[in-house]
Amino acid sequence: MARRTRRGGDEHETAGHERWLISYADFITLLFAFFVVMYAVSSVNEGRYRVLSDSLSSAFSGVKVEAISPGSMVPTTPHVLHRAPLAAPKMTGVQQAHMQDIAERLSKALATLVKDGQVRVTNTVRGVAVEINASVLFAPAQCDLQPQSLPTLRSIAQVLAGLDDLVQVEGHTDNLPIATSQFPSNWELSSARAGSVVRFFIDHDLSPARLSAAGYSEYHPVASNQTAEGRARNRRVTLEILPADPRPPSESGQSAQATEPSARLVTAASSGAPPVAPGELSSDRQMQQ
Repeated sequence: MARRTRRGGDEHETAGHERWLISYADFITLLFAFFVVMYAVSSVNEGRYRVLSDSLSSAFSGVKVEAISPGSMVPTTPHVLHRAPLAAPKMTGVQQAHMQDIAERLSKALATLVKDGQVRVTNTVRGVAVEINASVLFAPAQCDLQPQSLPTLRSIAQVLAGLDDLVQVEGHTDNLPIATSQFPSNWELSSARAGSVVRFFIDHDLSPARLSAAGYSEYHPVASNQTAEGRARNRRVTLEILPADPRPPSESGQSAQATEPSARLVTAASSGAPPVAPGELSSDRQMQQ
């Protein structure tokens, strides 16, 4: 009995001494895996890297991503990311007809400048765009409206004053740098010009709640900046006239309501109703009468 007990004790003691091999084997395995990963990272397959870069570029729809070759330096100069424009809400038939009427009225009011190519009035998927050459409104490198520009803006204000549609004023420049005490860059110049037009509209009975101003500097060109003609075209102020409520009535969550006979033209942004001309009644009220 004493022998058996001693033999069992020896076996237990031997197993305890060999337990360190388990930890050592784990350490060696992890160390091997670490060096394998380091080797894999150090030898990049350029072909596979370029495929991965192209896949990421296509995944970011609307964002232009430049592929970077292995070992190349990452540029530190800022780059402009060209993003795809957001999808515009689809207008209803009534809203499209309303925008078409506004475009025709503006084209008639600005017929002389439209004929000379100084103003362009176009229908867009969002509404109506009125592109005014900067030379019509401002002196070079200035943001104060010239006296001869006031009749042009006054004609536009008269067309828009009785409406509830939104007006977004956008300032644009060419790519020639500017560095003055008043305008350190084209960002300040384009924003100040848009603000000047907005202030004029507010002074001529357009509700400030309908207006917004934005400056885009030289980053939204409509022509090439390589020629003098293209740069002159890019120096512009664009008025984006948008429906007060671009959503279809079915998506607005509220039913259309008829306007009172005293109203000139109401787009009912809060109720989601289409524009109703004075004297017209909705089909529901006609049935009731």
